[in-house]
This record gives sequence, C-alpha cells and structure tokens, in this order.
Amino acid sequence: MTNNSKTYDVVILGGGASGLFCALTAAQRGLSVIVLEKANKVGKKILMSGGGRCNFTNHFVEADNFISANRHFCKSALTQYSQWDFIALVERYQIEYEERKHSQLFCINSAKDILNMLLDECQLAGAEIKTHIHLTSIESLAIAGHSEKHQQADKRSRYKIKIEQDHQQLAIHCHSLVVATGALSIPTLGGSGMGYEIAKQFELPLTERRAGLVPFMFSDNTLKPMCERLSGLALEVTIQCRQQSFTENILFTHRGISGPSVLQISNYWYPGDEIHIDLLPGINATDWLLNAKQSLGKSLLKNVLHQHLAKSLVLELQALWWPEHSATALAEFSDKQLKTIAEKINHWSLKPSATEGYRTAEVTLGGVDTDALSSKTMEAKQQPGLFFIGEVVDVSGHLGGFNFQWAWSSAFAAGMAV
Repeated sequence: MTNNSKTYDVVILGGGASGLFCALTAAQRGLSVIVLEKANKVGKKILMSGGGRCNFTNHFVEADNFISANRHFCKSALTQYSQWDFIALVERYQIEYEERKHSQLFCINSAKDILNMLLDECQLAGAEIKTHIHLTSIESLAIAGHSEKHQQADKRSRYKIKIEQDHQQLAIHCHSLVVATGALSIPTLGGSGMGYEIAKQFELPLTERRAGLVPFMFSDNTLKPMCERLSGLALEVTIQCRQQSFTENILFTHRGISGPSVLQISNYWYPGDEIHIDLLPGINATDWLLNAKQSLGKSLLKNVLHQHLAKSLVLELQALWWPEHSATALAEFSDKQLKTIAEKINHWSLKPSATEGYRTAEVTLGGVDTDALSSKTMEAKQQPGLFFIGEVVDVSGHLGGFNFQWAWSSAFAAGMAV
C-alpha cells in the first residue's frame, strides 16, 4: 500500500448516534474501525435532541412504536440490544437521568453526557474518528472466483473508499462498510441523502421518503392568522388522522401548529388529509354544555369554556363558531346550537396546507427498503460487507426516545456482524 492508502476492518460513514455506537461495538470485538464524518464534529443531532437533554430511550419499547413498510423488521435488532442494555451503559457511566411523561428517559444535566460516553467508549476500544471528510467515491472490490459465501468468510478488503480531508486525497480499504449517514431531516445538522445515493449505487431499493415528526402549516386566510395570534399557547389535546391518535400537547406557532401531538400525527398525514382535534380530551363537551345551560344559564358561553380552555383560544373559537352570539347568555342558546359547538370542540377538523418539511423534521420517514437487508445483521442481502443502520433505513420511531433506541439497536446488530 502507498502512504496515501490505509486498510481497516470496518469503515463507518457518519458520526451520529448509530455510527458511533456501531464503531464502539465493532472495536470492542478487536476490529480496526474508523468513523468518517463530513461535519466539523460528531454527534450534532445528539446534542440538540430533547432540548439539549437527549431523550435517549424509553422504558417501554415495542415494534408498534416504529413505522416501516415491514413492521416486523425492527424486532430482531431491538431484541439483540434493548433499552435496558443502553440504560445499563448510561448507569455505568453514572449519568443522571429522569423519566418524563410516556416513559421517556432524558439526561438531567446535558446531552453532552451521552455523546461523551459514546466517545469515551470509542476511544477505549480503539476506534478512530475523522471529521471534515469529503467522500469522493466507493468501489466494490469483488474477489474473482469467489462465491458470495466465500467472500463473506474472506477477510480481505471488499471496498475501496476515496476521501478528501484538508485537500489531501486518501484511499481507505475495508472488509465491511457501514452506512450510518442519517437522512434528509435537519440539513443544518448534517442531514443529507448520501446514504440513499450509496444504496442506489449498489442497486438497493428505496421506499418513498418524506418528513416526519414535523410541524404543520396553514395557508387558510382564517387559520393562519389565528395561529399567529395564539403563538406560544400550549394545551393538551387528542389529535387524530388515518385511524391513528395521540393525546399530548399541541403548540400554536406563528407558522401553524406544533408540539408533541402534532409531531406524532405528522408521521401518518399525507397532503390533502384532514386532522381532527379534540380540545377537551376525556370530556364530552355536549353533556357538559347542556348541563351548564341548566346550572349557569346567565353566563356567556365563552366564560363557561374558560373553565377548561385558555381565554385567548376561546375568543378565537368564538369568532369562528358563534360570532353572532358572543353576547348571548347560555340559556338562550338552543340545545342544537350548543351540540353543534360542542361537536366542533371534541372534533375540530383542520386541513394543513403542508408540513414545515425537512428543515425542522426530526426524522425522515422511508429509506433503504428493509426487504434488501438482513434484520439480524443490517447487511445488504445481495452485497456482502455493506451495512445500513439508523435513520437511513426505512424504520422510523415515534417521538419519545424510540429513534435513538433504533440507532443503538441497529448499530449493535451491525457492529456484531461486521
């Protein structure tokens, strides 16, 4: 080999959650490992996650927490490396964490604790990490005269990766190549479609990709200004679309609506779909308002609604649903009028014009088709030594630590197989 060429057992493209975890897993097995990251530092998405506290996993992880064309694909990796395994690692490092709503686990101090733990484990195991890397090409080095089975057993180099760092050209040979490049979400943190291009190069199929865990926007002349006026207001609702529903907070923004419930339901929404919001989850608004008509007949409807809803929101709803009766006492509403308003409160139908897209999306839905990968090892079935892990694969988790758990689990599965 010339001076500008190096050989490793494993090359990992991408220094995010899955890439770093795969690196430490493989290096702990005694393999020579290098992580190649295009950005100026690794783990950027880890650091910004969970408001800087990193929602690193969840106490309850099941296949139903994930979206994929093959809902069973994630099971093998999640079994090989569970949330309890990662929690044990966190506790070994004495990282303080807390459980929040819906069994979500967050660092108490900083997401830096998780990143530093991963970097320490990589260093202890001897995994190298290089940043500011520009990938120029990947070449498969087919071993002549060898069947696929023999190639898998052969320890010679199977891939040649050409990179550029600080205007220096370097060729890296490796036995196993792991694609942990992430996806299209949040390009300012390094999101890109590089992993999809690599999949295409090796003729792996891709499923349709779109932004997930992302806020909604409205172009409607009534709803858009209303959201702007309510910007910053949060309340718990039940939100539903395509037979899926979530009960969590909604947050009005100057662009539209966000918050956990909106991000969750965005994974199931397609352009043209309506979403349905129950502003009073657990309360039958019809029964409540008809009872209030008997007991609080002299009150204005808006004052009764203030018992459960913010005044600013009630005023906006009044302008939408009963503007001509803003000064009418509750007793003077007909039962039919109250039922109509109550039904809207429990079933407010809205049609978003779009999502905010990849710019703010926390995940990318879709990706490398799981039919082309082994669920046990994450290796491409028709391309020995090529692995895809993390967000680049067509497996996306709900909000709540599930995407990080997929990163750890898929990375472990690959790290044990490279």
